[in-house]
Amino acid sequence: MLSEGNHRRAPCLALQNLAFKWPGATLPLFQNLTVQFPPGWTGVVGANGSGKTTLLRLLAGELLPTSGGVVRKGDILQVAQRTDDPPPEWGDFFWDPASGYLKSRLQIGEDWVEAERWATLSHGERKRAQIATALWREPAALALDEPTNHLDAAARGLLVDALRTFTGTGLLVSHDRELLDELCPQTLLLDPPGATLRHGGVTDAIAWQTAEEDAAQTESDELRHAAARLRAEAQRRRVVADQHAAAARGSKNKKPARADPDGRAARQLAKMTGKDAWASRAVGQMNRRAGRLEESHAAIQVKKRHEVGVWIEDAARLPRDFLLRLPAGELPLGGGGEAREAMKPVVPDGRFSPCRSLRFPDLAIGPSDRIALTGDNGSGKSTLLRHLLARFALSPSRLIYIPQEVSVDESCQILAEVRKLPEVERGRVMTMVSRLGSRPGRLLESGLPSPGEIRKLLLANGLTRGPHLIVMDEPTNHLDLPGILCLEEALAGCPCALLLVSHDRAFLAKTTNLRWHLFSKPGCDTVLRFVPSQWELDE
Repeated sequence: MLSEGNHRRAPCLALQNLAFKWPGATLPLFQNLTVQFPPGWTGVVGANGSGKTTLLRLLAGELLPTSGGVVRKGDILQVAQRTDDPPPEWGDFFWDPASGYLKSRLQIGEDWVEAERWATLSHGERKRAQIATALWREPAALALDEPTNHLDAAARGLLVDALRTFTGTGLLVSHDRELLDELCPQTLLLDPPGATLRHGGVTDAIAWQTAEEDAAQTESDELRHAAARLRAEAQRRRVVADQHAAAARGSKNKKPARADPDGRAARQLAKMTGKDAWASRAVGQMNRRAGRLEESHAAIQVKKRHEVGVWIEDAARLPRDFLLRLPAGELPLGGGGEAREAMKPVVPDGRFSPCRSLRFPDLAIGPSDRIALTGDNGSGKSTLLRHLLARFALSPSRLIYIPQEVSVDESCQILAEVRKLPEVERGRVMTMVSRLGSRPGRLLESGLPSPGEIRKLLLANGLTRGPHLIVMDEPTNHLDLPGILCLEEALAGCPCALLLVSHDRAFLAKTTNLRWHLFSKPGCDTVLRFVPSQWELDE
């Protein structure tokens, strides 16, 4: 339930009969949306491609509705999923003496504002910088799109504490159930072209929705079966009545073999005729009752449930001893200076260059190894991953690599390439997308696929080629819950090698059995060590 304080404060953000349709799309994305957003955080939840980011852009005024409108009282600020560029106010925030509290609370480094430094920050560090800048601006309404993507456990805790201090109207698009349950007293569930605002965090909201959908499905099935039984019984009685009528007509037309002085035959014929009339009325009543049940059945709205779940059919273990063998070495990391990608040998006497480095022992990846690469934000996971990708001994067509982020231009290019595929091949890819929980038709019609959709598209396209190795940097980022569960199940049963970079311990526990962890401290070098994959234990 909403708090008493929230009831007393008037909403500063609302939708009034809003409709939106992308140019060229056959169906509207939203239609007749009327929602009032109360003060406090509201979770916005839906499958990839259901319009969560589009809704935030409509609320912020970046997109105009096809019809209806948005009511705003005060300014609204949106923090996008992507972390490609620093916020326009990044410099102003950083040098404002009043920003010290937020910089300390979200552990913003004192060198992060230096020229070219943004490119060397991890995506988790960039996300903290984005949100710190947004909170510093103190908007009346704040819309956050996937704020916990890229964050390690420590950074996530800092973020949650900071977001609790926001007193305006907040919209939180996320697939992080724990975050939504912690912060949101209400949840907007998107199911295009409609949406439903429910009390409670996402766990309660989805539980209520599932219970209602199950009840509607049960009632629909019962009405359908009852109507079918009535129709069948009416048909059976009609057949019996027709048989009786035929027998009666035969008796009437037959010449009597002898006289019927007491009228017994006549009375029997009359009785049969009366039964036929009664049976006819009963059949009519049954058909009318069946018709009313069918009307009630048609009035019940039952949500269509699409089959999900993928199996990586052609994936296989490569018949060789190793996909990668790499001698011990050292990589430079960003940290105030420009990051260099060339590998440096380990210095025997332990001396290191002034910039931070990532040191690693001899590395090997076998054809069926399932490796989790873990470490704090900024420890060098993505840097190491890029270094390894250039050194795998297998055909590029047999390697699936899904990076942590895909730019807007790259997303549009990937979608355009899929549209150009031969019909049969495109059909296989889009079937896989459907099995990952997204609607292929909506994706192919979209002008710009969501980050979650583009990851599903990259994965589906790679899976159709029969991979020997799957490399994913933060595989659960941007994915909706059905997509995460499908991916988890598919990777758990996949026979090929895996290299997964993730902060999602539950996901890694179900998909990997080896662990490479990067140990690092601020201002010090990072060291890779092989550690047991006991995910229930603290680092």
